[in-house]
Amino acid sequence: MREREGRTLVHVAPAEAAAVPTIRQRIARGTVLHADGSPAWNKLHAGFAMQRINHQDGYSIAGACTNRAESYFSRLRRGELGHHHHIAGPYLIRYAQEAAWQEDARRVSNGDQAHGVVRLAMGCRPSVDFCGYWQRARAA
Repeated sequence: MREREGRTLVHVAPAEAAAVPTIRQRIARGTVLHADGSPAWNKLHAGFAMQRINHQDGYSIAGACTNRAESYFSRLRRGELGHHHHIAGPYLIRYAQEAAWQEDARRVSNGDQAHGVVRLAMGCRPSVDFCGYWQRARAA
């Protein structure tokens, strides 16, 4: 799940339909969801306003798009093919979390990323918040 102007929320499920309960739990009422044409998302119409996109017709039509989610999935796939070469099932969540951090911090300079990670490791607040990662790290 991707928040507009926010962060990437990671969840690993065996199929798209199995992710529906987590989506219902983690997304606030009144949120407008953007989804592709998969029938797995039909169950979400009862609780959320939705904009659907058929990728055969285009990538963005009348404001409906899944480009941010597609960007994240592309980063995860490129990481598997180009860097990791293999991702074992039990570890998928960790690789997905790493790709989410990379996606959320993609506009932050490498120096600021490194500085923030070092400060987090030392238990200090980083100079850059990385879309709320500092708060979540402190709460953990």
